[in-house]
Amino acid sequence: MGIAIGLAIGAIFYFIHRLLPTTPSMDIVLSFITPYCMYYFAEHFSFSGVLAVVSGGLFLSYHRQQMLTHLSRVQGANVWSTVGFVLNGLVFMLIGLQLPHIVQQLENINLSTAIWYGLLISGMLIVTRLLCTFGAAVVTKFMSRFITVADPNPGWKAPILFGWAGMRGVVSLAAALSIPVTISTGTFSATQPYPVYYIRYYPRYTGFSGTYITLANQKNKVGRPVSPISPQKQEMLIQKKIAYQSIHFLDEKYAGEVAANEHVGNLKARFSSSLKYLTNSYENEVVIDDSNPLKRYQHIALELLDEQRKLLYQMNHRSEFDEDIIRKHLSLLDLEETKLREKLPHDAQVQ
Repeated sequence: MGIAIGLAIGAIFYFIHRLLPTTPSMDIVLSFITPYCMYYFAEHFSFSGVLAVVSGGLFLSYHRQQMLTHLSRVQGANVWSTVGFVLNGLVFMLIGLQLPHIVQQLENINLSTAIWYGLLISGMLIVTRLLCTFGAAVVTKFMSRFITVADPNPGWKAPILFGWAGMRGVVSLAAALSIPVTISTGTFSATQPYPVYYIRYYPRYTGFSGTYITLANQKNKVGRPVSPISPQKQEMLIQKKIAYQSIHFLDEKYAGEVAANEHVGNLKARFSSSLKYLTNSYENEVVIDDSNPLKRYQHIALELLDEQRKLLYQMNHRSEFDEDIIRKHLSLLDLEETKLREKLPHDAQVQ
């Protein structure tokens, strides 16, 4: 039912985005409201709010290309990346602030005993997760004989890293913090404190211990999953397929426009030039270095964007130009620069 409620509310917000004339700012505000609505309604009917948010969020994420405009997607991604960073920082700051209070509430329990239990439970957690990750690696390697898998030979480094680190513990701590201070007793619906204080504070302490220990050694470098195609060739292949499909679309639907409209003709010529270069680079494994034509083109294009920015700054000092329009064109140049930099393979980025 939690999943069903999440999907139902997700569908409602999907139609709100699709049918109402929302702006990017309104779409971002709705993206903040949506998960709270999912969680509240599920919990109101005593179902899982977490499952509602996860299922509804996956539904909306899958349909974001259809329900959001390009501006909403760009601005929303920037907003949520910052909000996610801030919320993660606040969560772990609050976890740290809770520790002294949790230790004090252990009362007569010896701190060394509490540390021992924390280490024991964390060890059990890590061993269980290692069994799961190595089990998944074994199953993946076995199933690769019958079906196509992402990595037929997972190795041993990634399972160890995932088994050691795993989840960061926020959900576990939230569950521990949700244990109530009082409980109903008998037929009088009266409340009284938990008779055994460590029923409330031991889960908090052990949850903190598990979070800290599994976070302690996560700065380990692990290689990317083994792939028959290198990351650079993958990027080239994606761009090659995009160029090919674009040319095919223009020839099939706008053949007359290509010949009659100079701008459409230039558009096809640009994709044709890219396809020719990418095909040669992919097949011959051309190395993208400083002398490479693609990198030289992008270097010159970035310098050209800087010149355009200088012109816009000069125009902004003149009274005949509206500052909002100047800012709009500056934003377009920023998007163009992002596009230029991201299209170059990551091991040959222009600085």
